[in-house]
Amino acid sequence: MARKYIDCRDHPGTTQCTVSIAADDDDELLNAAVQHAVAMHGYQDSPQLREQLRQMFKEEHAAAAH
Repeated sequence: MARKYIDCRDHPGTTQCTVSIAADDDDELLNAAVQHAVAMHGYQDSPQLREQLRQMFKEEHAAAAH
């Protein structure tokens, strides 16, 4: 399974947030992203917010082998 991430810099709002969150599990990433959106950006947890965040997930590219 590929590691996924979400990066606030890709979707700037009223604050210049530079947080990036990554996880191996979609649900774990979603829960962390929701917590961040609520605590730092003032959003309310809702099904719509969760769907918007899930659509913002990107897949990390594997680092080159050493």
